[in-house]
Amino acid sequence: MSQRPPLAAVAATMPTNRFPRTARVRARSDFDRIFKHGRRVALPVLALHWQTADAAAQSCARANEELARTRPGSRLRFERPDAGPRLGLAVSRKVDPRAVGRNRIKRVMRETFRTHRARLADGDYVVVGRTGAAKLDEAQLRAALLGLLQRAGALSADDVAPAAEDGSSLPAPATAGTMPRLRPCDAPASITPTSPAGDG
Repeated sequence: MSQRPPLAAVAATMPTNRFPRTARVRARSDFDRIFKHGRRVALPVLALHWQTADAAAQSCARANEELARTRPGSRLRFERPDAGPRLGLAVSRKVDPRAVGRNRIKRVMRETFRTHRARLADGDYVVVGRTGAAKLDEAQLRAALLGLLQRAGALSADDVAPAAEDGSSLPAPATAGTMPRLRPCDAPASITPTSPAGDG
């Protein structure tokens, strides 16, 4: 008899921060829309183009009106799926000529987005890699993306938690000043204060 756990038990233990295909910006028309109508913040190593869900819906409506005017018989329609925050990535050979280097950058971007996706404002986000990104390690890349998301107003500082090696979020450290200061009378009796070197 099989000793494997039932499928429902396995599914219950799987991480909840999923990153399905519907959470990715993939169509060229979506990239063009975000680059043209979205907002932008940048660092020397990364640039973030983003458009809120409401703004994306308005852009799609304008595009459909233009399409109806220029191509009356066309059945093509622009529509943003109701899939929550979505991520698109653009990392060219100018950033790193090696495929393994470009894939490393994209992997860190996807994982960082995935672990914070539930706390992001709804909209479309496109991260564009720049030349300096190839020189950063994973922690630096993660910090750069989170910093851009905060500057864009999509993520608050309170929502940024350090990530564990397994991708789960660790609890935030205690706020400075919440622990009582150690008074001299609280020191163990067995510890005798010593004078600094050079004192008589």
